[in-house]
Amino acid sequence: MGKAIVSTHITIDGIIGPSPADWAIFEGESERYKFDQLLAADAFLLGRKVYEGLASAWPGMTDDTGFAERVNSIPKYVASRTLEEPLEWNASLIKGDLAESVADLKRQHRGNLISFGCGEFAYELVTQGLADEIHFWVQPVVWGSGHRPFHGRRARLRLISTTAFDSGITLGCYRTAPAQPPGTAT
Repeated sequence: MGKAIVSTHITIDGIIGPSPADWAIFEGESERYKFDQLLAADAFLLGRKVYEGLASAWPGMTDDTGFAERVNSIPKYVASRTLEEPLEWNASLIKGDLAESVADLKRQHRGNLISFGCGEFAYELVTQGLADEIHFWVQPVVWGSGHRPFHGRRARLRLISTTAFDSGITLGCYRTAPAQPPGTAT
């Protein structure tokens, strides 16, 4: 059974968007690490906004490494209240109860299920206990303003590992942490 992994680029000052392409580093040893994670994945779990953004760009992409071919070929499961099937780009809608559907997908796949982005869908995965890991690719840049993870809503996480790369990127891997009782010091 695979793990559900939420993965997103984030600046040192906590910005995830709207356009990581303006500030994120997409080269060096961190990219090899990401490719290894992609190879360990069986499918993507995507919210509607991330799906639409990726589906508008990736289907026509190619590269010499096989990264684009892998991204384009694996199944995508999309959570949406507004999209209707059939979806393009090897995608299908997540139907029914989110927790039951994601649990079923995790049982069906031996490899991991990767969820890019860190908005409403990621928040639901984390707060419903569906995300096994949350990966923040911390970029060595201060951006100043933009979108925050989980749309600024709170989530308590517990660090499980860190990896520093030659580019200055640091990968922080987290799990959800138990909620603190009211009045308890953190």
